[in-house]
Amino acid sequence: MKLKTIPVEKAVGLPLAHDITEIRPGVFKGAAFRRGHTVCEQDICHLQKLGKNRLYVIELEPDEIHEDEAAAILADALAGENVVWDEGPREGKIKLKAAVDGLFSVNVPALAAFNMVEEVMCATLHTGTLVQKGALVAATRAIPLVMKRAPVERAAAIARAHGGILSVRALRRAKAGVIITGNEVYHGLIQDRFAPILAHKLEALGSAIHVLRYAPDSAEAIRDAVGEALRQGADLLLVTGGMSVDPDDVTRAGIAAAGAQAIHYGSAVLPGAMILTARIGAVPVLGVPACALHHKVTVLDLILPRILAGDEIGKTQLALMGHGGLCRDCPQCAYPHCPFGKGC
Repeated sequence: MKLKTIPVEKAVGLPLAHDITEIRPGVFKGAAFRRGHTVCEQDICHLQKLGKNRLYVIELEPDEIHEDEAAAILADALAGENVVWDEGPREGKIKLKAAVDGLFSVNVPALAAFNMVEEVMCATLHTGTLVQKGALVAATRAIPLVMKRAPVERAAAIARAHGGILSVRALRRAKAGVIITGNEVYHGLIQDRFAPILAHKLEALGSAIHVLRYAPDSAEAIRDAVGEALRQGADLLLVTGGMSVDPDDVTRAGIAAAGAQAIHYGSAVLPGAMILTARIGAVPVLGVPACALHHKVTVLDLILPRILAGDEIGKTQLALMGHGGLCRDCPQCAYPHCPFGKGC
């Protein structure tokens, strides 16, 4: 890079080589002047107030690249399904956004490899974050003003090799079959509180209860209720209660009797260690433990969006949820703005 400085008074008529940042504490931080802006007489006083008594004139070598061009190359490579950038670089940085409502996903090992390349970076939200269309999900930049082109191309190649490191997957609108188990509810001894809770969680994700059935603590009755829900078109099954270790907790047996496969019982998450995941054909099945009645947020809130985004949750996924899977049970729940589930 050939770099020379000139007094700001002699820069009139010349384009700026980079953005000029202005900081007014508590009021504003951003570019006062954009790269490429042609300096005019009226700008001189403002530039001097920003401490810019000298400006740079840059001539790039053939193997060099400016931060703005580098950021555009990086952003294009990072952006996978439903991730876009609709604004040019600002101070060498590009913000990537969600193109749809959905579940934000990061290829974490690929992101680490990308960030190991010298002089480039990308910072993201946690993978598994629910986002709305237009939400900021990541930002990338080349760190120096001018750098060699080779590292930029190397980082971009890492991202492209994975089809983009960042994606947003839209959630399908499920027709949920909800089976509420337990003798007390079935015989009307207590009022059901599970259905309203599950209805709220499903509706918040764009789905709804399609079939609601009640069953006593009988494996055969639970099997029959599951079968009826499937015949009525349910494409997601939530079976509540009876997931503990008491002798009359027969929900797991009922799910198995209904033809469930890939059954996995237990997760490394609290609350929610006694959840069950399975499938019947292509229909996901969740055995929801009673903790979902008593805690605002449980493992169900971590798993349900991922299932609606198309993930199959098995033993490995349930085990990996242990990192970050301990709810602190705060007096004022701030989920999802807290560490719970962030390591999953």
